[in-house]
Amino acid sequence: MAALPLATAEVCDANSHLITGGELRALQPVFQIYGRRQVFAGPIVTLKVFEDNVLVREFLEEKGQGRVLVVDGGGSLRCAILGGNPVQQAQNNGWAGIVVNGCIRDVDEINGCDIGVRALASHPMKANKKGMGEKHVPVTIAGTRICDGEWLYADTDGILVSRTELIV
Repeated sequence: MAALPLATAEVCDANSHLITGGELRALQPVFQIYGRRQVFAGPIVTLKVFEDNVLVREFLEEKGQGRVLVVDGGGSLRCAILGGNPVQQAQNNGWAGIVVNGCIRDVDEINGCDIGVRALASHPMKANKKGMGEKHVPVTIAGTRICDGEWLYADTDGILVSRTELIV
């Protein structure tokens, strides 16, 4: 179930009470925009890893059902934890988007995919493959705590996280 894309600036303007109450949060503007889908939204699945992409690949092999994978890669800029093949698989499996607090690689391939991707930067080195990490745990990225099951809304103005699905 894909969420209806909302303009993040309009959402903020119309929902100051949710922002004040902490139910709607904006991530700090640290992410680069990749992929053909610049606007995406959906329920969040969280993953915490560090310089290891085994669990990232495992999640993206599942049916996405319009969800957004939020990966806390510890902000590492030493290697890429997401590449072109898993992003193509995510596109084919119906994921709405992927947000990575870390690096990606195979940028040209990712930019050809009909999926939204946000990451700190690109890096040519690949990640470890030890399978270490935590699934479905609260993560804190870009100054914001994000929990499994919350909703993410991304466009070219930024990324919002809401405790519940927002209605237009």
